This record gives sequence, C-alpha cells and structure tokens, in this order.
Amino acid sequence: MSLESATQKVSENVANAASGLGATVKFAFGEGVIFIDGTTTPGSVSNEDQDAACTVSMELSDFHDMLNGDLNPMSAFMGGKMRIDGDMSVAMKLQSVLS
Repeated sequence: MSLESATQKVSENVANAASGLGATVKFAFGEGVIFIDGTTTPGSVSNEDQDAACTVSMELSDFHDMLNGDLNPMSAFMGGKMRIDGDMSVAMKLQSVLS
C-alpha cells in the first residue's frame, strides 16, 4: 500500500467516523506522514507534516496491516511496532479511524 492509498483509506474512515477525535494526530512513516485534524466533525486528513497532540511512528507496511485488520493496534504497540509520543488518550481513540 502506498502513502497515497493509505491517506485515502484514512480519509474515508475519518469522514465516516461517528464523532471526531477531538485532537490532532500524526502518523509518521519513513516516507511521509498522514496528519488527521480531528478537532472538527468530520475531521480532515492530509500529508502535511504539522505539529500534533499525538504522533504515532511506525512502518507504512505495519500501518497497512492495521488498516486491513491484519494487525491489532494494541498488539502493534505492545510488540514495539509503533511508538506513541504525546497525548496517550488521543492514541486510545484511534481505533475509530483505523477500522
């Protein structure tokens, strides 16, 4: 999965989410970022590298697995496949935009 297709999938999920995240989140990959502004409903998604309340760093391939349901976010975190910096309460809400 490319960064562009991952961004599109996250955009669809954010648009369909019942409620906003209430904060900003950045997924940082070696080859780019996905930035979610969840302060409005629906939220917006871009590839702009902006400051966020919560930054999730991981490999794009692992992110792809999470979007497809092949990797549980908690398992990814506990297994060291993702690192979370910033507001952990925001990270706990990410399931709503990853499924």
